[in-house]
Amino acid sequence: MDAAPESLLVVAAFSRHLDALTWGEERLQLEYGPIQLRSPDYDFHHTRYYEPVMGPGLRKRLLVFERMPPPDGLADIKCRTIALEGELAALGRFAEPRPLNLDPGLLQLGKFLLASTKDQTQRIYLRDGIFAEIRLRFQGGLFEPWPWTYADYREPAVLSFLAEARAYLYRRLRPSD
Repeated sequence: MDAAPESLLVVAAFSRHLDALTWGEERLQLEYGPIQLRSPDYDFHHTRYYEPVMGPGLRKRLLVFERMPPPDGLADIKCRTIALEGELAALGRFAEPRPLNLDPGLLQLGKFLLASTKDQTQRIYLRDGIFAEIRLRFQGGLFEPWPWTYADYREPAVLSFLAEARAYLYRRLRPSD
């Protein structure tokens, strides 16, 4: 039987509040280790879906953590990020009912998977109300989107950052002698 693929934990964090992003980073590092890679923040203008609960002017960043989760750990991580979002909201420091969104995914050498609580035809149910989908595939030396890949994951800067994260994973799996 083949070994399960090694994965990096990548969390997409977005908010209109820098303080909320910082809070999320600090809390995630307590559980998943230091941040190894952080993308530049970018405007999350690709959809207005989140504005009613998060407000306008959202900024997004991708975070790669040191600890490598088990490949069957995505549902646990998504449940934990949902709890963290709720914890911050309950503090009442922000006007919005959802000041922070934390979307975890697993980056493997051949693909990038993202967790979701929303079912779609291309998503596979994991457990506890959590689904997973392959958001990008690595082919021909590049990450390539699927027809269902969200617009921001098609952006050249995001694809470049995930390629950098993949190179980091590759170095971790095959350290030079």
